[in-house]
Amino acid sequence: MPELPETETIARDLNEAISGSVIESIRITKPDVLREVSPRELSRRVKGARIERSWRRAKLIVIDLSTGDRILVQPRFTGALIVADESLDKSATAYSTLRMTLDDGRSLHYCDVRRLGTFALMDQERFDDYTGELGKEPLDRSFTPSQLSGVLRVSSQAIKKVLMDQRKIAGIGNIYANEALWRAGIDPSRAARSLKTKEIAALHKGIVSVLWRALECCLHPAPDFRDPEWWFQGIENTLQVYDLEGKSCRRCGATIQRIEQGGRSTYCCVRCQK
Repeated sequence: MPELPETETIARDLNEAISGSVIESIRITKPDVLREVSPRELSRRVKGARIERSWRRAKLIVIDLSTGDRILVQPRFTGALIVADESLDKSATAYSTLRMTLDDGRSLHYCDVRRLGTFALMDQERFDDYTGELGKEPLDRSFTPSQLSGVLRVSSQAIKKVLMDQRKIAGIGNIYANEALWRAGIDPSRAARSLKTKEIAALHKGIVSVLWRALECCLHPAPDFRDPEWWFQGIENTLQVYDLEGKSCRRCGATIQRIEQGGRSTYCCVRCQK
């Protein structure tokens, strides 16, 4: 599932591709992906709107419209935003759930094989309420070890679960929670409030460094968003612990193990993660 680095990559690419374009019409073929809006209302509110910019908040792709409305896309496992022109093979949009025709002849598709992702439209007030419930952005300068400490010290939950809670820290999912905890040498099952000051500083460094590294890998080379697994292929060679059960830990040589936490797989080294 795309997390912060992958969603940021999509948003940047989309911003470069469609900013300034006007939406002439929209055709919705799979309305079950819609949230917050009906097909008829969506069509009425986006028709004629200019796309001002595309950006990211947490794991959401946000598209600002000239009307003041915002489109929010959460791709989850197989969602993709595909900009199509005459040169694009039709197979690339085989799983299109909706199509927005742009004024330059291109079209923007939201494609989703499993239709687990969502496509929403919100006005400014609803957007503020919705995103106001999300936590701090971990790549913002305001995300400091002290701020992280404030989040952790009030929770008795397992540290990995806290890192993945979007109401506390926005954008971190299963992959980068595993990777950040390995970098910091912290057992994923430890209670968040049990971490000492030095451990919190190490975890903060682990979170920020692994997200920046993943973002760099996702951006270069430019990804092919038509591939549902593009995001994982961009980072898989940089992973130190995630999905590496049975492999040797690159830090201490012990065997990486997989445990289950809250229905999700957790990967860790039981020797050097304490």
